[in-house]
Amino acid sequence: QVQLVESGGGLVQPGGSLRLSCAASGSILAIYVMRWYRQAPGKQRELVAVITSGGSINYADSVKGRFTISSDKAKNTVDLQMNSLRPEDTAVYYCNANLRLGSWSSPRDYWGQGTQVTVSS
Repeated sequence: QVQLVESGGGLVQPGGSLRLSCAASGSILAIYVMRWYRQAPGKQRELVAVITSGGSINYADSVKGRFTISSDKAKNTVDLQMNSLRPEDTAVYYCNANLRLGSWSSPRDYWGQGTQVTVSS
């Protein structure tokens, strides 16, 4: 089966930086898209950043210029560098990957367990 494991969350002061990492493991044939979502208490889960296998990247307006998504295809990993963090960035951050296990299967989404990011003084 497939596992997505996030790491790198924690507590940081406003204006600080954190780097989140997500590693996908298992019998993966191909990864087409990797995304970072976040969910703050009492709010809906929102898309933060996307990177495709072709290298296309998109960000939510709220994080443009502050966050950077990158991936390592050889390692099946995706990172999210978060700079100039604000209290409103506080949330549980989830890694998501659209991938295919084999030629016999269709692509589907998999999720990590989430990692807490808290921005507070």
